[in-house]
Amino acid sequence: MTDAESRLWHRVRRKQILGVQFYRQKPIGPYIVDFYAPAAGLVVEIDGSQHLDATTRIADSQRDVFLASKQLKTLRFDNRAVLTQTDAVVERIYGVVAGAVGRGNPP
Repeated sequence: MTDAESRLWHRVRRKQILGVQFYRQKPIGPYIVDFYAPAAGLVVEIDGSQHLDATTRIADSQRDVFLASKQLKTLRFDNRAVLTQTDAVVERIYGVVAGAVGRGNPP
């Protein structure tokens, strides 16, 4: 795992967000996603600088379309955001999970 993935994993693992289980490096179809919360229909991708490349952006877009066809919502964050704005990233994930599982506001 990258430093950013490790930092986020420590915040989402062990059902820390509304009791929802997250998995890491989960295969979905032909892709392996960084984090997956099946109960919320949520995929979280942590993108490094290689995702700024035009070819990679196209591949990411195709991946997102595939995941959407499986009724999954994809959230993308860059490494820097995860490392420098961890709380904000977790709050965004919390909001999506809360909306998906029909639960209340963050603590």
